[in-house]
Amino acid sequence: SQTNIDHYSFLLINDTVIHNSLNCLIDSLTFQAGLAVTLSLITFATTLSNAFVIATIYQSRKLHTPANLLIASLALTDLLVSVLVMPISALYTVSQTWTLGQVMCDIWLSSDITCCTASILHLCIIALDRYWAITDAVEYTKKRTSARAAGMIATAWVIAISISLPPFFWRQVKAEEVTTCNVNTDHIFYTIYSTFGAFYIPTLLLIALYGRIYVEARKRILKQSSNNKPGKRLTSAHLITNSPGTNSVASTVSLNYGTNEASSCEANSSPANVNYVKVTVSDALLEKKRISAARERKATKTLGIILGAYIICWLPFFIYTLVVSVCASCFYPELFDIFTWLGYLNSLINPIIYTMSNEDFKKAFHKLIRFRYCRS
Repeated sequence: SQTNIDHYSFLLINDTVIHNSLNCLIDSLTFQAGLAVTLSLITFATTLSNAFVIATIYQSRKLHTPANLLIASLALTDLLVSVLVMPISALYTVSQTWTLGQVMCDIWLSSDITCCTASILHLCIIALDRYWAITDAVEYTKKRTSARAAGMIATAWVIAISISLPPFFWRQVKAEEVTTCNVNTDHIFYTIYSTFGAFYIPTLLLIALYGRIYVEARKRILKQSSNNKPGKRLTSAHLITNSPGTNSVASTVSLNYGTNEASSCEANSSPANVNYVKVTVSDALLEKKRISAARERKATKTLGIILGAYIICWLPFFIYTLVVSVCASCFYPELFDIFTWLGYLNSLINPIIYTMSNEDFKKAFHKLIRFRYCRS
């Protein structure tokens, strides 16, 4: 009977272990499925949003400017991140095991570093373009050409490639099967070089440029506000009268903004029938200043949002990368994956900020959507 009891206890324990193992397996598979769906949606949304920005600029002639060429190049770079980097990263994050071999690992890491660095550097050249446009508007208007924009884009890509290439020189071909694919952090000098070149120096440049842009935009807004004096002429009414046997009579009245004053000038006046009144805009400078000030505020606010989103997305990753290079035991794959995907999220945020904050983009985007809908 004791043998039967022991046998029964063994079966009960064994059944409990199997049951718990199945529950853990189901929970793990559920988590992996949810994670796979989430990362796939982020990847798809990033691809779609950046593709629409490129298509919108391509379709609208009004957006064919050097400044928008930089934005289109940023969208193309973020599109490459979503096509070349994020799908493989999603697979690796979900499975936690690298199954694509050494060669594919090298290609993927190189694409990751190059495209993400190029995306960050594009934010720098867009801020630099904006800075020159505000601080040296007259001269820079002459220099602001598509060729200059193309040169700035090429410079960003050259720097990005120079940061991604060095690991190839000390890459070791492993005889055994590769199960992990990470950037080698054993070379502390390369880690410092890559993190400073890809993030810390561009971030300091962005903060300095944004600070100067904010100060200059603020000066312009205050200067325009102080010049908005009452009595600025906006429109003029031109009264023409004709009668048989008399000379034509003209009376011009100036309408003043913020005052009740009016001035008139008449010649050979006589009672006559009014034929018509012609009203023309003679000075719209005040309204132009108001519109310009509003645009300056909006552009500065947009740049601030872009800078804030960029720092929130990428700062944790680059801080953690430096920490891991000096403290190998501090590396946790799950935490690294979270910071990596937070950085990738910046490629989704960029096109959303630009399209939502620019009226020309909004109109062109809606026009493109209607065009696609009508064709379908």
